[in-house]
Amino acid sequence: MKWTKKLLALLLTGAMAATALTGCSSDKPNESQGTEEVLNIFTWADYFPQDILDEFTAETGIKINYNTFESNEEMLMKLQTVQGGDYDIILASDYIIDIAVKEGLVAKLDKEQIPNFGNINPEFQGKFYDVNNEYTVPYAAGIPMIVYNPTMIDFEVTGYEDLWREELADSIVVMDDARNIIGITLKTMDKSFNETDEQVLSQAKEKLMGLKKNIRAFDYSTPYNLMISGETSVGYMFTSQAVLATNENPDLKVCFPKEGMGFGIDSVFVPSAAPNSENAHKFINFILDGERSAHISEQTMYINCNSAATPYIQEEALILPEGALDSAEFIQDVGEATAIYNDIWTEFKMS
Repeated sequence: MKWTKKLLALLLTGAMAATALTGCSSDKPNESQGTEEVLNIFTWADYFPQDILDEFTAETGIKINYNTFESNEEMLMKLQTVQGGDYDIILASDYIIDIAVKEGLVAKLDKEQIPNFGNINPEFQGKFYDVNNEYTVPYAAGIPMIVYNPTMIDFEVTGYEDLWREELADSIVVMDDARNIIGITLKTMDKSFNETDEQVLSQAKEKLMGLKKNIRAFDYSTPYNLMISGETSVGYMFTSQAVLATNENPDLKVCFPKEGMGFGIDSVFVPSAAPNSENAHKFINFILDGERSAHISEQTMYINCNSAATPYIQEEALILPEGALDSAEFIQDVGEATAIYNDIWTEFKMS
């Protein structure tokens, strides 16, 4: 894990700016049988480690129905459809939680049922999507970054702008995520990840179209495979994915883009009409235990959000230094401009 420590240590010293973290299939929660205690979880595949889920069931007798989605937008659509019901625990990204809270789909937490709530690192609290820390429990933080193979290209990658270079034709893998990829395009124009001006977004669309010839693959879940195999020379991926790639091939390099990096926090919340709210609170308290929280971070390879986990974390760079989020720009709800982003992304992928 030596290279992991080196990568994440560098990661935490890099400039920060905005984004969100990250996929699988989805199903409706199973119905409980008789008086059987259940907990319906809705998140990305494998985001809660299986041994943690098994331990919770063994300790409480509560059966877990694990349901998955592929994107934050899919989660919100399903939560809207069931009007905040069906699910007891949802783990999703900051900007989408902000929308869900505004739509009344998120319940306020009963902190008396969560004595471990005080373990949360204050650095991750009071953010735009939960200013008063009423609705969410920060679970994991991450920084999307550029990874490149210096043996396959003859120049140093220093920022997002390099992704447009002619030498990279058909050799880049990027996450399949509209806000992130349109966002980094905006950053090359010295604009915000959360730009709403239609004229600026039109200019970003025109520039983004020029990137398509360089993209070999869109891959939200496993972009590191293409970097490890050498099929692509450059990748734009999440923190944990970059760790996996560089662990397999220590020759890969990480770029902290000169235009400014993104940062995102994924958090746990209880939907407004959760059928098993008490079980949800039990689970939240369970995962906020310091030792368990450390174990989770060392499996997911995302930055830990729990101060009580610090003494147990072997990978010291999974701990965010104090004040590191002061200048971060998160991806946020852009209101009516969301439709513009979606239209740009659809046209881009179909081009």
